[in-house]
Amino acid sequence: MSPDTPLSLLGGLSAAEFLGDYWQQKPLLIRGALPDFVSPLSPDELAGLACEEGIEARLIEEHGVDEADADKPWKVSHGPFDDATFARLPEHDWTLLVQAVDHYVPEVSALLEHFHFLPRWRLDDIMISYAPPGGSVGPHVDQYDVFLLQASGTRRWQLSGAVADDAPIIAGIDLRMLEHFEVQPDQDWLLESGDMLYLPPGMAHHGVSQSDDCMTFSVGFRAPSVDESITSFADYLGEQLPDSRRYGDAGRTVPSHPGEIDDAALARMRQLILDSLDSPEQLEQWFGRVMTQPKYVDQLIPAESPTDIAELVAELQDGMTLERTLGSRFAYRQHDEHRTTLFVDGDGLACDAELAALLSGDAALDAQVLEYPGGTELLATLLDRGSLSWPLDDDLED
Repeated sequence: MSPDTPLSLLGGLSAAEFLGDYWQQKPLLIRGALPDFVSPLSPDELAGLACEEGIEARLIEEHGVDEADADKPWKVSHGPFDDATFARLPEHDWTLLVQAVDHYVPEVSALLEHFHFLPRWRLDDIMISYAPPGGSVGPHVDQYDVFLLQASGTRRWQLSGAVADDAPIIAGIDLRMLEHFEVQPDQDWLLESGDMLYLPPGMAHHGVSQSDDCMTFSVGFRAPSVDESITSFADYLGEQLPDSRRYGDAGRTVPSHPGEIDDAALARMRQLILDSLDSPEQLEQWFGRVMTQPKYVDQLIPAESPTDIAELVAELQDGMTLERTLGSRFAYRQHDEHRTTLFVDGDGLACDAELAALLSGDAALDAQVLEYPGGTELLATLLDRGSLSWPLDDDLED
């Protein structure tokens, strides 16, 4: 795909135009981003997912339903839910949110192919919301980019512009809902099926369902905070550095007072920390691992027994293909002409450069992988770890 090719998903903008003029800068309303779009998931199927163990789901009710919280304006419940939960709900003013639906439904995961003008490792997941009329999660701010695709029904979106980090939020509920929200001029839209709204980080927004069976797909992106990144990188470095590397002050002068921490001591410690952190190679390894860390570690299921290499080769040569496990994450970094690391689900593996690019893309994983140096062994390793899997519906008799 050329960066200058117009994309209907972006309203006729090219990827280069979108990234240069809108990405992380300002919102973009796209009418008919996916014309004739039909949700691959029904509201009942979404509710079914929300009833399963291990799937992250929330129910947002604008009014409390129990005597204990009847006076509260909002109530947040966490799944898994049951049929009785949905049976008691009113016909308006509530929202069901199910996280990472692309990890469980291949047809939802396939939607991510439309967003390949952005790095795959930047994508986080697709959250799906369902709401009857009046359903909402209140005015709020996300600290990451998001594409809001209207899948069915209609939703009214209003924007209030950028909000300060210390903007007041409503206390007492498990939501970071803004106390104050003032709609900006010309930032009030009704989205119908196939329409999409892009929002950069820090943009206050408020979406309210206007019809029955309102479903919205939220394509979110990974954006580690500075505090998370510093802590994570420091932990990673700490595992690599020898215990013998410590603060030292050879050649120091006699202190003017035994209790004083002087400028020279602080300068030595500062230099020790900066020298330890300033390691481009370690940064490459850490970044690849952290950006491919699975959203849910327990979703990847290791093989019960090691893969038989001979059987693996035979099955691929017979025409079978391997699949990247839903929720599994691949990326690579070519360090130089001779060294490439394939990052998979939070780990780094030495890999042939062309093979790493193949595995990190969308191409079928068939017998051609066996032709790459180390390809057979790498496939076996990824199968054993649960990052790759055989298709469940393959007809072995064909």
